[in-house]
Amino acid sequence: MRAVKTAYGITVGSLIALIFLGLAWELWLAPVRPGGSLLVLKVLPLLAPLFGLLRGKIYTYQWTSMLVLAYFAEGAVRAWSDRGLSAQLALVEIALATACFTACILYVRHARRHL
Repeated sequence: MRAVKTAYGITVGSLIALIFLGLAWELWLAPVRPGGSLLVLKVLPLLAPLFGLLRGKIYTYQWTSMLVLAYFAEGAVRAWSDRGLSAQLALVEIALATACFTACILYVRHARRHL
């Protein structure tokens, strides 16, 4: 049961961190255009699974693991192509997406055993 709680905390924490990272990145820290850009809208899909994850719904954990792969891919592309702070933020995005993906998989694996 401890593994389920740990995976729950990591999943929810990393998803919320991805949301705040995306907002800060595209509005203040290193926006594509000065003053912010419409790329900030990339955080909207991350809001969709939040309440399902908080409620512990296994199906939400399953599809969230696939959703965060898009953020991993974006982070990989921007870490490779951007420079400076934007590249560093992309590395943080990669780490958070990886943590979220792994924790989602572990949550589903362990939660099904306790059903």
